[in-house]
Amino acid sequence: MWKGKSVSVIFPTYNEKDSIKDVIWDFHNTGYIDEIVVVNNNAAEGTDERVRQTTAINVHEPKQGYGHAIRKGLNVASGELIIIAEPDGTFVGKDVIKLLVFSEEYDAVWGTRTDVRLIGAGANMKFYMRVGNYTVAKYLQFLFNTTRLSDVGCTLRLFHRRVIDRIKENFEVGGSHFGPELMVLTEVHGFQAVELPVNYLERVGVSSVTGSFKKTAVLATIMVLYITKQFFRFKIIKPLWMMTSRTLRWIAKTISLQAE
Repeated sequence: MWKGKSVSVIFPTYNEKDSIKDVIWDFHNTGYIDEIVVVNNNAAEGTDERVRQTTAINVHEPKQGYGHAIRKGLNVASGELIIIAEPDGTFVGKDVIKLLVFSEEYDAVWGTRTDVRLIGAGANMKFYMRVGNYTVAKYLQFLFNTTRLSDVGCTLRLFHRRVIDRIKENFEVGGSHFGPELMVLTEVHGFQAVELPVNYLERVGVSSVTGSFKKTAVLATIMVLYITKQFFRFKIIKPLWMMTSRTLRWIAKTISLQAE
């Protein structure tokens, strides 16, 4: 509970069997988490058993993909404040407090892993990862005129329930670029967000999404294409359609009055 608001955490899991139990307790022990929802997204054998040794709610999502897993968790979580994170040991529970503090003034709070002082030894934030995330984040910032952005790939985020309830009708992404979708939809629906530096440690186990230059480049390209598509959809096509509709209604009303 934070200032009278219930807090839920969503952990999607695929290859985090060796870390998930410790991460659940790390977040739980902050004292502010009312509910932890673990979404088993065809996870490694034995993951369910680890989760059952904790207080977390364990659910399954058979559709493979980060987006599908998070969307399942959002449907299950009951908190007024919803925190999304990955249970691979890269994030620390104490950073939840940062997000909660800023949730009092903002509709959404997003982590950034670009502060080198908070990047742990062995963390998967090589130079090309930092440059790639920073570049795509700035592209999103430029197109949508958002608050300062420096990391489009950080998966530690907080949203007020009202934000999720408003934007979920526009969810399309089931894969790894669901993160940018959350950011874009938050902005185009008029919510205020802020970015905060968070700790980023070495991952326990092997990532199925990043870890090599090729994987990172492919994901970055997909993110750029998605952001570009949504820019045309929300910033060009939708405003033009609304303007055209208003003009047509005005013309129809004028003709009707003249006929009378």
